[in-house]
Amino acid sequence: MMNSTTRRTFLVQSVGAAAAAAITRGARAQEPAAAGVAPSAGRAEIRKALYWGMFPESMTAADRFRLARDAGFEGVEVPTIRDQKLLDEMRKASEASGVRVHSIMNSDHWSQPLSSADPEVVRKGIACMEMSMRNAKALGADTVLLVPAVVNPQTPYNEAWTRSTGALRDLAAKARDLGIVIGIEDVWNKFLLSPREFAEYVDQFQTPHVRAYFDIGNIVAYGYPQDWIRTLGKRIVKLHVKDFDAGKHKFVPLLEGSIDWKEVRRALDEIGYKGFMTAELPGGDEKYLRDVSERMSRIIEGRT
Repeated sequence: MMNSTTRRTFLVQSVGAAAAAAITRGARAQEPAAAGVAPSAGRAEIRKALYWGMFPESMTAADRFRLARDAGFEGVEVPTIRDQKLLDEMRKASEASGVRVHSIMNSDHWSQPLSSADPEVVRKGIACMEMSMRNAKALGADTVLLVPAVVNPQTPYNEAWTRSTGALRDLAAKARDLGIVIGIEDVWNKFLLSPREFAEYVDQFQTPHVRAYFDIGNIVAYGYPQDWIRTLGKRIVKLHVKDFDAGKHKFVPLLEGSIDWKEVRRALDEIGYKGFMTAELPGGDEKYLRDVSERMSRIIEGRT
């Protein structure tokens, strides 16, 4: 993964035994069978989306949503919105174009991580997540993307796990009340370094309101996306898509890296994934975005 700047450029504890039992049943219903994931009846239904930062900066909200529609995208993912005027413009543009805001990418999880030893930093991180969830509710999105923790010399792995888990329990309860899913993303933050760890981290919350937002390109440096997809299974709520050249250790245009896209597509079919695949790539003009859309169609349709 990248740090926050590079990335943008490139691109509750239960209350009572009855409640806990109900939450656990909901979580288990999403999990793959213990012996593996049985193939689904047909092709997984995947819808194309792109991140807000991929549009030319000079474009209005209305123009961005129209361009998304014309280029073949059905959804847009936006960052945390603190400007009410922009929020209103996005909502109107989404309704007019028929292109859905499907997800909010929380903006402060790098600068204000939930894993920090500083309570004030965590407080600010929680506040940004709460705003992101309110954004989601206002725009009709069903997911908020969160990088849950950052491991560094000041924050050991175990402490990152414990602190972020504590903060997320309260956020999960609020997500449940709003009907929002918190999507935990795999990134280059030295945390959740294997698919088994990722699955364990999600499962501990025992709620369908905390799931995995899986980035296909982010784990190529130390794993195989098809392996992660099969392990995470029904825990996956959304997908980010980018490509990575493992030999050169750098992100590259879609279909020009080391990813075995046919195998990734097969794995998505096996787990029965149905939902958005969002491009998180460098920005560009209309011609460029149409090309990204076509490359994504090739991945989705198995023409790689």
